[in-house]
Amino acid sequence: MSGLFDPRQVRRAFSRAAGSYDRAARLQHAVEARLLESLDYLEDRVPATVADLGCGPGTAAIAMRARWPKARVVALDLALPMLRQLKPRAGWNPLQRPLDRVCADVRALPLADDSVDVLFCNLCLQWVDELDAAFAGFRRVLRPGGLLLCSTFGPDTLFELREAFAQADAVPHVSPFTPIAAFGDALMHAGFRDPVLDREVEVAAYPDMAALMRELRALGATNALASRRRALTGRARFAAAQAAYESWRSDDGSLPATWETITAMAWSPAHGAPIRERGGEIARFPATGIPVRRR
Repeated sequence: MSGLFDPRQVRRAFSRAAGSYDRAARLQHAVEARLLESLDYLEDRVPATVADLGCGPGTAAIAMRARWPKARVVALDLALPMLRQLKPRAGWNPLQRPLDRVCADVRALPLADDSVDVLFCNLCLQWVDELDAAFAGFRRVLRPGGLLLCSTFGPDTLFELREAFAQADAVPHVSPFTPIAAFGDALMHAGFRDPVLDREVEVAAYPDMAALMRELRALGATNALASRRRALTGRARFAAAQAAYESWRSDDGSLPATWETITAMAWSPAHGAPIRERGGEIARFPATGIPVRRR
C-alpha cells in the first residue's frame, strides 16, 4: 500500500469513535478554542463562506455559525458517523443559515475554486501524507486574501508511548509527526502569505498506559499506519510496552504523555502568486483574468 497512512483505517477509526470523541477531546477542544480566537484578525470582515475541515462533531462549525449567522458554513469530515453527531440546528436561530455537512477527504476537497473565505482545520492534518498537496488544495478553494487557520501535532507528541512500544515491538505503533519548520515550509511552498506559527507542549497524566490507550481509542487516534501489524497486539508485547513505559512514572505516581501542538495562521495570496513545484515556481490564475482583445 502506497503512502504513510491507510485512509480506510483512518475512516474506520474515527467512525467508531464518533460517539465518544467529544467527551474525550479535552486537548482538541482547547486547541480549537485558540484557533477560534484568531478569527479576531478578520476584524470587521464578514465572510460569505467558511469551512471546517476534519470537523469531527462540528463544535467549531457551530461556533463560526454563531459568529457569522448569515455566512454559509460547511462542515466536512471523512467519517460519516462524525457528521451525524453534528446537530444541524444546535444553537440555531431563525437568522442563521443551516450547516452544510459534507463527507469528504481533505486531500481532495469537493469545493469550487475561490469559493471559501475562511478555512478552519483543527488537528486533522497529522493524518495527511503530503502536506504540500493538501495546502495546495486549501489555496485552490480559498479566495485571494482568505484566511487559513490550522493545527497539527508535532514530533514530541506521545514520544513516551512510541519509545515504550519500540522496546517491545519492531513494528511502529505511533505516527510520525511533522516538525514545525517543515509545516511552515509546506505553507510557504503552497504560496500562503504571512504565516504565523506557534508551538505548545503539554504533558498530561495517566494512572497507567492502558488509560492512555483507552483515551486514544475514544478519540479515534489509533494506529492507522500502512505499515502497522494487521493482527492484534499480543499480550506479551503489550505487557513489554507497559513495563517499558514504567520508566517514566513520576513521583506522584502518574505516567506522563506529551502532546506537542502546532498552530498556524496564513493568508491566501492573490491570483498569479507562484507555488514552488518540482524545483520551479508555477503561477496560476483564472482564465477569466486573461484580457481578450476583440477586433
